[in-house]
Amino acid sequence: MTEQPTSIERPQPGADPAEARGVPPRAPEQSARQLGDPALPAQARADTTSAGPGTATSRGKGKDGMGKEHPVGGPEHSQPAITEPGALRPRPAPDGIPAQPGTGQERAPDGPERRTGRAVLPGRPMPMRRDGDRLRFVGAATRRIARGLDLDEIVMGLCRATVPTFSDAILVYLRDPLPVGDERPTGPVVLRLRRTDRIPDERDTDGVLLPSAFEPEPEPSVLADLSALTTELCEVRPGGALNEVLRGVRPVFADAPAARAALPELLGESGEAVVPDGQHAILAPLRGRRRVIGAALFLRRPDQPAFEADDLLVAAQLATHSALGIDKAVLYGREAYIADELQRTMLPETLPRPTGVRLASRYLPAAETARVGGDWYDAIPLPGSRVALVVGDVMGHSMTSAAIMGQLRTTAQTLAGLDLPPQEVLHHLDEQAQRLGTDRMATCLYAVYDPVTHRITIANAGHPPPVLLHLGGRAEVLRVPPGAPIGVGGVDFEAVELDAPAGATLLLYTDGLVESRLRDVWTGIEQLRERLAATARLTGADHPPPLEALCDEVLDMLGPGDRDDDIALLAARFDGIAPSDVAYWTLEPEHTAPGQARRLARRALARWDLEDLSDSVELLVSEVVTNAVRYASRPVTLRLLRTDVLRCEVGDDVPQLPRLRQARATDEGGRGLYLVNKLARRWGATRLSTGKVVWFELNR
Repeated sequence: MTEQPTSIERPQPGADPAEARGVPPRAPEQSARQLGDPALPAQARADTTSAGPGTATSRGKGKDGMGKEHPVGGPEHSQPAITEPGALRPRPAPDGIPAQPGTGQERAPDGPERRTGRAVLPGRPMPMRRDGDRLRFVGAATRRIARGLDLDEIVMGLCRATVPTFSDAILVYLRDPLPVGDERPTGPVVLRLRRTDRIPDERDTDGVLLPSAFEPEPEPSVLADLSALTTELCEVRPGGALNEVLRGVRPVFADAPAARAALPELLGESGEAVVPDGQHAILAPLRGRRRVIGAALFLRRPDQPAFEADDLLVAAQLATHSALGIDKAVLYGREAYIADELQRTMLPETLPRPTGVRLASRYLPAAETARVGGDWYDAIPLPGSRVALVVGDVMGHSMTSAAIMGQLRTTAQTLAGLDLPPQEVLHHLDEQAQRLGTDRMATCLYAVYDPVTHRITIANAGHPPPVLLHLGGRAEVLRVPPGAPIGVGGVDFEAVELDAPAGATLLLYTDGLVESRLRDVWTGIEQLRERLAATARLTGADHPPPLEALCDEVLDMLGPGDRDDDIALLAARFDGIAPSDVAYWTLEPEHTAPGQARRLARRALARWDLEDLSDSVELLVSEVVTNAVRYASRPVTLRLLRTDVLRCEVGDDVPQLPRLRQARATDEGGRGLYLVNKLARRWGATRLSTGKVVWFELNR
């Protein structure tokens, strides 16, 4: 008979991994006697008795415990290990916390634990006996911790991974506030109790209440309400015992001299009762990438086995992975905050309230985790009670796209302040995009609405066409020349002027609303048109749908998973200004023009039943018209608008804007704008391509 090797390099299936090496050789007679041992599993006896003497030698092959054949004398041909019933442990799930080892080898079912002789409740975790068990636990625990994205998830993952598998309770302290990146916090280091977790009293792992007879009553002060017995805030004193333990980075037992001095500082005077005597507690500093950011205290009940020396390595691994995850979460939170603030500052905080038009807007980022993109919208008041409506889309969803969007939006606001035609605004935006880089592409739609003439002028640069919802419920896709995107260069833009009847609603949007992986642009535009018409039919032909509710209805057309891009939406309800509320005159630049302007304004106010404003209006109109006539070479325009306020506009062909200054006592002039500033509700001056307009408003 061939002699078996005495050094077993690989344990057989079902064998104890701790006894895989150094097993003394068994004599052949002993193995033969044990073949008939009734304690052996039936399968082991069958496999052994079925192979007669000389079978392995004659056929050159044998079978292992799994039934697979292998050559005799190879590294896997070793004598089958003799195991007791129940010695095989099920393999833990990859993402779960492995079951405590020793439940089968160290004690009989529902019997006393062999090493300590104490009774163990069903489901009560056992101490780790082998290095392999610790490695499996650390691997599963770190995977659970790494799944967290924010701070609370990571701390919860640490608590759930360790209780009850590694400890009976845990306290996690973090710095308040947590440092971010390379920041060097000023002031003292303060630790705040972030989370506590412990095993519920008299409960097994399935959550079933157990009779108190199964478990001895613990001391009332041990692992009771941890948050009530410990202090929430702890200041780490420089040079103190807690500071020295945290600087040492390595976990220590609670009975170590350094820990005994540090725990009262961490937990407070009443918190010392939480920590059991002996090696039943481990204090582990949490060190991030650059500094200590907290501490974790692992606790076991006095009736449980104490921590071993190897458990310090387990605590160190848990503390390291948790601290690195917390650092990652803090950095991620700061980046998300910066991106959110950047996007918020790039978009208008509030929309203006221009005369004759009501506005509503929506913005949805492509993803909640990265709230930055290149979509923007804007509403810019213009002279003559007009308003510019802008919507644009820069390629990409990165911080670079958001920065390019901010520059283009600022450029559009500057160009709108110059009162340039829409096609000229797009032309200058195209030049600006080329100066920013060769690959800076964007689409934009620029429209100017005049509430007096009830007309709208639109120019397009490769953007989806707007949709006009009429008062009767008919939704119309406006025919606007598409143009080329901004940044192409060398192209011409064309503007069209269309009717904008009172009660109609203009909808400007980006392609994220109508285009996705499930549909093309024109299919989405048609669905948008149908949704607007269906919403308008619900409110009736004489009443347009509420503007805010209309925006919500438009966004509801997006199904789950149907949004791949940012969405910017701007809705404008055209109320207009009735012709009866407008008075317009042209005055020759003569010395008689101020007196004529006073008489015309008095007649208009009498027609509108606003005679109580006559004195203020005549005085201010006279001063503004006098300044215009003094320098103008062409006729001066005067217009009064009656809305919720009374607005007066005086236009001339001089581009220089007037400025408010303090006149000296000896000056003969320079007090006109001072009077306007004192009496008017607000006033301003806007430069036009043909001159300027000075305006002021009075409360009715």
